[in-house]
Amino acid sequence: MTISLEKRGVSCTAELLDKDAPRTCDVVWDALPQGGEIYHAKYARNEVYAMVPRFAAEEPGQENPTVTPIPGDVVYFSFNGGMLDRRFKEEKGIDHLPGVIDLAIFYGRNNLLLNGDVGWVPGNVYATIVDGLDRMAEACNDVWRSGGVGERLVYRRLEG
Repeated sequence: MTISLEKRGVSCTAELLDKDAPRTCDVVWDALPQGGEIYHAKYARNEVYAMVPRFAAEEPGQENPTVTPIPGDVVYFSFNGGMLDRRFKEEKGIDHLPGVIDLAIFYGRNNLLLNGDVGWVPGNVYATIVDGLDRMAEACNDVWRSGGVGERLVYRRLEG
């Protein structure tokens, strides 16, 4: 699959981890393309993500989980509406949804998925970036420094 920052014109290629996270790979693949406004993590460190409405008929559940993602990890989080802070949901325009999917990539080291409100937040590692991580990391760092207004993080099938 390809993952792109549309405004910055940067893409990378990720390989699905079908053997490690088959259910998550299936629900994501069947729902592509997906994307939305980009956000840079406040606490997890080197992470960018897009929040999208739930798209799976049945959530995949936890598989290949991590709380310490490494550079190149592509991670799926499913948040029910009650887990997210009201102000956060309003700020992101998702307050009307019963829950959301957070599609994230990690572009640098020393990430820790610990939320001060709820504790550990494991996510499903369902893909790994195999080409273009260096370019994507530079662009993601620019999102951190310059902001993400007007930028979209988009996931698409790479037919092969």
